[in-house]
Amino acid sequence: MHLTATTQFGLEELLADELYHLGADITHIGSRAVEFIGDHRLLYEVALWSRLSMRLLRPFAAFHAPDEKGLYREVSRIDWADFIGPGQTFAITAVVNRSTFEHSLFVAQLTKDAIVDQFRERNGSRPDVDTRNPDIRLHLRMSENEVILSLDAAGDSLHRRGYRQHTNEAPLNEVLAAGLVLLSGWDAKKPLIDPMCGSATILTEAGLLAQRIAPGLFHQGKFGFENWYDFDPELWNQVREEAKAQRLEEPQAYIAGSDLDPKVIDMAAANITAAGLEDCIRLSVRDVKDATPPKNQEPGIVITNPPYGERIGEEAEMAALYKTIGDALKANFQGYDAFVFTGNLEAAKSIGLKTARRTPLYNGPIDCRLLKYELYRGSRREPKAV
Repeated sequence: MHLTATTQFGLEELLADELYHLGADITHIGSRAVEFIGDHRLLYEVALWSRLSMRLLRPFAAFHAPDEKGLYREVSRIDWADFIGPGQTFAITAVVNRSTFEHSLFVAQLTKDAIVDQFRERNGSRPDVDTRNPDIRLHLRMSENEVILSLDAAGDSLHRRGYRQHTNEAPLNEVLAAGLVLLSGWDAKKPLIDPMCGSATILTEAGLLAQRIAPGLFHQGKFGFENWYDFDPELWNQVREEAKAQRLEEPQAYIAGSDLDPKVIDMAAANITAAGLEDCIRLSVRDVKDATPPKNQEPGIVITNPPYGERIGEEAEMAALYKTIGDALKANFQGYDAFVFTGNLEAAKSIGLKTARRTPLYNGPIDCRLLKYELYRGSRREPKAV
């Protein structure tokens, strides 16, 4: 079957590599999406194992919709009884770009009307819409009036792992956090330290990776494909049991985080415990300037997502914070690679280290960079900031 996994900007190549190693036949890498071919086993394995997928879609129809009548007509030509069974509820998510249709909600409403009208004309009754927890979730993408209709295999977005009990003001979503860890090139063996860990999303995603824990095992409720006509419950149970058996119980790497706020560390601890990683991740209340690596271990990576300081008047405060981060890295983490994910590139100049790599990403609508710093051991010379 043809499938599409969506992701965040900048993670497409990583997602394609992840899918390839799960056994997918990659057919196209696009913007925020990877298209591939696979069977039901692969579909179930991707739902469980993909750390970088947001949505997992199964396209089933494609057509041109020049106007409202054209959209209604083409949707009506589909035999919807093949996708929505008796008594099942459904919902439609529409994404519209560069088309004569201006509003995605209108497109979703018109599509819904065509579907329910078909059922009413054939059966005298219509399926109900449930936008919160539908049995069948449909996805419509329109670009330049070209439409692709898909079944959503995930149900709820795959980035909602289910382990996050508490969050601070601006948490990273789990797919982005996993992407940062993978972009760092961390080998899941060397130390990984987040000296401003917040609610510990980066740490938790690193822990899941190191312990070979499938993130989809935390998915809340049913996956979308569990309500499909061709769902194979026996195969699904087999794939889930195989995933559970992959978990490594003994901690595989030194993973540690700290934060200045004790309440934030309490939230982080609750999230880590919900993910079953309380024996694998160390937490402490500590100022970033006092962050230190573990003794008697080879250097690993520092990775953190400091505040961006989006409020007016915070410029000086942010510059001072980023200077403190840079000073701590230079003084305490020689031999490490450091990765700072930020949406404040002006403040990042105060880190005072030369960037070895700058990877463009987004945190929601915020244009960000993952900045890499190579902290050479034994050199006291400080390169000029870039």
